[in-house]
This record gives sequence, structure tokens and C-alpha cells, in this order.
Amino acid sequence: MWRLPGLRAALRRIRTAVEQLSRAEAESEKAAGAMERAVVRCVPSEPKLSLSFALADGSHKNMQRDQSEPLGRVLSRIATNALKGHAKAAAAKKSRKSRPNASGGASCSGPGSEPAVACEPVVKLYYREEAVAEDVLNVDAWQDGAVLQIGDVKYKVERNPPAFTELQLPRYIMAGFPVCPKLGLEFGDPAGSLFRWYKEAKPGAAEPEVGVPSPLSPSSLFWAETEVQERVYTPSNADIGLRLKLHCTPGDGQRFGPSRELESVCRVEAGPGTCTFDHRHLYTKKVTEDAFIRTVSYNILADTYAQTDFSRTVLYPYCAPYALELDYRQNLIQKELTGYNADVICLQEVDRAVFSDSLVPALEAFGLEGVFRIKQHEGLATFYRKSKFSLLSQHDISFHEALESDPLHKELLEKLVLYPSAQEKVLQRSSVLQFNSTPSTGMYHFVINGSIPEDHEDWASNGEEERCNMSLTHFFKLKSACGEPAYTNYVGGFHGCLDYIFIDLNALEVEQVIPLPSHEEVTTHQALPSVSHPSDHIALVCDLKWK
Repeated sequence: MWRLPGLRAALRRIRTAVEQLSRAEAESEKAAGAMERAVVRCVPSEPKLSLSFALADGSHKNMQRDQSEPLGRVLSRIATNALKGHAKAAAAKKSRKSRPNASGGASCSGPGSEPAVACEPVVKLYYREEAVAEDVLNVDAWQDGAVLQIGDVKYKVERNPPAFTELQLPRYIMAGFPVCPKLGLEFGDPAGSLFRWYKEAKPGAAEPEVGVPSPLSPSSLFWAETEVQERVYTPSNADIGLRLKLHCTPGDGQRFGPSRELESVCRVEAGPGTCTFDHRHLYTKKVTEDAFIRTVSYNILADTYAQTDFSRTVLYPYCAPYALELDYRQNLIQKELTGYNADVICLQEVDRAVFSDSLVPALEAFGLEGVFRIKQHEGLATFYRKSKFSLLSQHDISFHEALESDPLHKELLEKLVLYPSAQEKVLQRSSVLQFNSTPSTGMYHFVINGSIPEDHEDWASNGEEERCNMSLTHFFKLKSACGEPAYTNYVGGFHGCLDYIFIDLNALEVEQVIPLPSHEEVTTHQALPSVSHPSDHIALVCDLKWK
């Protein structure tokens, strides 16, 4: 308690310095003739336009008007709003003056000091220094660069400036893991926008010297600006226990829209230490050259499966409950994927919300764009590096629908007719041909060798009564780019190789395979997932080269 008076005094000095700085900036802008901003959003596909500006009394007005409405009606409405704002401000000022003064007496205005009755201010819209006629429709009147005048105050009209439609920070932040805000931008581009990161100023931080600009944000006395001015911020251990704030200004490379600030709802937590993928990142520090394609295939464990009682008590009883939580696992997934600097990423077991709220913000910030296809409870996502690839078209194929409707499968369906039991099971399933097979299975043999004989033992895997003897062939020359690892899935009751990156040997060759985590790393916490690994599968990563 003995330190409290000193702290209060320090805060008062900081507050005074910030207020002086803010007044100086405001006076500087006023002296330079800077105009207020009137933001207009007008999109051809929508019947209304929006107009937002701040009145002289400090109140903000947001108006929705028909694009086909004459300008005069809007100007009249603005004048009415301005008059109401003036009346409220005058009433508040009069109320303050009537309060007892410091000596205990009442403050009196004296004879003749009552303010004159206010009247509606003159409201005009000018474009290229000429007044816009009041019968001009809104859609044509509100042009970029026009000037709205309300009484003595002028506003520069900005039509469709860059603007954020969505802005979110993660709900769980850890030291050493990238913080990737979710951005929704209209009329702008993240690459053309400005970002500034702040963190809470620690209690008892040294007071800045007199005359030295304070690093504290003008909008708060308790935020210290960091040196990071990029979209992604990676907290350090020094940030543990502090909240973060992002100040961002939407832009398109030429002009900027209204800035926004966003504070984290959580404090920075300590990270888990070394993760299973940290050593792998030593091989992927840089993006590959144009002749190469770094490819990742990864089953990231859908939250819809990780959060069941069966998963917590039977499949992954060894995993700490908090490490199965999606907010925790997303931090690890984001860091792992961004650290691979991949050109193509193919993900399985992707929740819809994880794709839109976590993967897209993180990978987009590192130059990748993604597409998503939902199945039932989860789906598949494919990301590609925009500097190397362009999306020409997207074709989402449902195996079940294609099997029955695509002429390519006519011969297979004819063979299935001979085996009614197998035919019924195949056609009733919502999805078929899920690989999920080890190298010893007939499925893998078929893909790699191009054929499977009718006497293969797997045809009788469901018993002799359901034996389905078929001879199948294909003409692709495929290879498993990462070979046949001892396992890519490691849980308490099973481990084996279930994941592959298949390549066409006529077009591609393998330049390098990024080593998998060591067995010691995988089993540090018994099995996967764990506090240091977000999934029960291991990502496959390799560099491919065009032939």
C-alpha cells in the first residue's frame, strides 16, 4: 500500500502528457485545414447506401438511405440531426454551469447571457467546388472526393474506402505461437493495410523521461506499443500474463479507411515448450524455389471427434484434457503448418469453423489461399501458395454420387452386381474409397502396382460368405513420395502407416522428404495427441520437383 500514492502520481503525469500530445495533434490537424471524414458505402447490388460521420458535438451518425432517393431528403435529415445534437450539447453545457462552483455558490450567466435559440445549420454537398443539386439521386450524388458541409464544419466524402467487415483475435494465445487475426476486408487488401501491435504495460514500468515521447497508445494509458507492424504477432515469454491489442487500418495500397482497435479477451499463456514439429521446421525455414513444390498432407483431428467422451476416456485417456481443447490445439496446428512454408497443403478432418476462423486467417497471412469441402461432420481443405498457383476451377466430387452417375465407373458397377452383399454395402455408404490403409493391404498394393488379382486375400477380409473376387487394374504410375514410414498414426492402442502423398512418376520426382519426429518425441507423453502435438496423425512433408 505504501507504493500506491507514487503510482497514482505517475499515472497523473502520464495522463497529462498524453492529453497534451492529443491536443497538440488535434491543433496541428486543424491548423493544416484537415477535414473530418464522411464515409459512404454504396454497392450496386444493394438498394441502400450507408453514410457515417461525426457531428460537432462528438456524436456519431450512421444513416441508411435508398440509393434512388433524392439528395435533398438526406441533407434535410442531416440538418435535423445536427440541430438535435446542438440542443443536447447546449443543455449539457447549461447544466454544468448551473452546478455549484468551487466556492460553494451557484454559477450565474448574468443578464443577456442566455444563448440564442438554435436553428438548423445549412447543409450542402459540393463536388468539384460546385453545389450538388438536391434532385440528384443519392447513388450519383455521393462521389468520392465530394465535400459535405454542415454549418461551418466540412467533411471529405470517401466513397467505398477500405473497411473491415470482420475483425477477431484468437480466444487462446500462447507465448511462442503466432497470433493471426481473422480479417474480413471490403474494398481493400490485407497486404495494403497497416497493423500496429500493443501489449499491456506492466505495473511499475519505468516512467518515460520528460520530453521523451511515450510509447503508450494515445487511446489508453495502459498499452505499450511493440515494434511489430505486421499482420502476425508472436508473443514472447516476456508477454506472459499480458493482454494484446491490435490497431489496424484497412488499405488497398493507395488509400486507407477508418482504423479499428481490438483487444484480446485473454492473457498470453505459457507455451508447452518443445513441440514434435520444432525440429522439422529446421528443414523448412524458407519457401522453395519456383521449380519445387513443398507438399504437406495432414489429418489434423476434427474437433467433433476429439471432444467425445469416447475420445477422452478410451482413445486418448493419456492426453491432458486441456490439450484436447480446440483453442489449444489450434495454436499448435497454426504454428506447425506456417512453419513448413509449404506450397500445397492437403488437410483431412477439418471442421468448417476451424477452416474459416483458424486456418484461413493463419495461412492467408503467409501467402496461401484455401478451398474447403464439407462431408458430413467434417471435411477436406486444400491450400496453395498464391505466388506459385492460381485457382482455375474447383470440382468437388462426392465418391458416393460419382460411383453411381459417372460413366467411368460403369464397369465397376457391373462387377458389383455379381456380389449383391458387397453392392448393397457400397451403395448404402455415404462415402466410399476412403484409403486409411497400411502398406500391407490390398488397397495399397492396388494403388502402387496398378492391379489387384481376384485371389487377393483382402477380398475375403469379411469372411468367405462375403468374398468378392474381382480383378481390377488402373493405368496410373503412382509412388508414395514419403515412402512407407513405420507409422503416421500413433495412439494408445494402435500405430501404423495410414497417410500418404501419392505422385505421378511421369510428371514428378521427390527432391527431399522432411524427417518425421523421432520415436522419443512421439512417445514423450505416451502417444498422440499430446500437449506437444495437436493430432493423432503426423504430417507428411516433402519437396517435389517437376520432371
